[in-house]
Amino acid sequence: MNYLDSLYWIHERTKFGIKPGVKRMEWMLERLGNPQHRINAIHIGGTNGKGSTVAYMREALMKNDYQVGTFTSPYIETFNERISLNGIPITNDEIVALVERVKPVSEAMDKETELGVATEFEIITTMMYLYFGAVHPVDFVIVEAGLGVKNDSTNVIQPLISILTSIGLDHTDILGQTYLDIAKDKSAIIKANTPIVYAIKNEEALKLFRDTAERLNAKALEFDRDILIKSEGDEFTYRYKDYELENLALHMLGEHQKENASLVITALIELYEQNVINLDFNKMIDGIEQAYWTGRIEQVSEEPLIIIDGAHNKESVDALVDTIEKYYDLEKVDVLFAAIEGKPIHHMLDAFQNIAKHIYVTGFDFPKALPKQTLYDEVEFGNKSIVDDFVAFIREYKGEALLITGSLYFISEIKSKIAFNA
Repeated sequence: MNYLDSLYWIHERTKFGIKPGVKRMEWMLERLGNPQHRINAIHIGGTNGKGSTVAYMREALMKNDYQVGTFTSPYIETFNERISLNGIPITNDEIVALVERVKPVSEAMDKETELGVATEFEIITTMMYLYFGAVHPVDFVIVEAGLGVKNDSTNVIQPLISILTSIGLDHTDILGQTYLDIAKDKSAIIKANTPIVYAIKNEEALKLFRDTAERLNAKALEFDRDILIKSEGDEFTYRYKDYELENLALHMLGEHQKENASLVITALIELYEQNVINLDFNKMIDGIEQAYWTGRIEQVSEEPLIIIDGAHNKESVDALVDTIEKYYDLEKVDVLFAAIEGKPIHHMLDAFQNIAKHIYVTGFDFPKALPKQTLYDEVEFGNKSIVDDFVAFIREYKGEALLITGSLYFISEIKSKIAFNA
């Protein structure tokens, strides 16, 4: 197989949809020698903020001279970035080699068992565990959960530590309709006798996490209880136990990013105190302050100002609007919006009321992308329009400021078609 053949085989798995559960993962990984048990994993889950949290952790560890693997989804610019080594996507040849090992195992599972065919995400996750557990071992692997945690393909590891960034109402058709339902799923990130660092606002969800951690004897490190931050404009002060770090200034903007960074700092301190890592605090801070994640409040053009952000649910859109209001000297912005099925579209669009000059809606090439007319009908805002060709619209935009958002898949599509010169 060549690289394109390999990608075709992987992407063809999308027709099998989403299949909750880890039995197929466990079967395939056992056939491959259980490589997932040979990695030093840091498991990161949450409704929002997983990608930037991965970036903070990766940069902090790399600054301390560790080799770091990452597993993230979805990809923004290239498929290979989902499995990266020290922030660099693995090569096309490595993708081919992994497929050549995983493909026969997947096909054997379909023929020899009643478990069915592996999904696309299961195949990619298996490839990642094989790569870091057998092909190219590293010091640490940061594993970002996909959909939820309990039945997510990544949930076959015993991590060194886990981080739960947030709980929000997303993927409610699969995870449940309430914060408590979603918390029950995501609480599966808590493993027995393993530290868990988390930031949860909802009281019911918070109680569930506390009770679960106590039952499993998992050290629970909680934002706003054990972990405190004091925001001071662009900077913030971090406090945990006897540790105090002042004047922290992140490259990634937003109050939510200060929260995400604080979770990572706490997890690193915990690993340091357990003698799992050697930690130079100055290098850690340098890495966290410099961390960057594409598609998150990313300024891709200066004149005119164009910002792209992959906000894809109510909580992330609220955080995006808050960041635009606090960090950009703008009276109003034009919004270009596209989204996929299963999202709280009305609430997402409604959040732009205070900052939008004009809301433009469009569609994009993705199986679950919502039709333009459906989005248009949901906009309760006087100045609204349908954009048929979003590439031409962006290239010809002459306004003061354009915010492009609604879906990480939409951002990925834009990145693949437009070469910005920020």
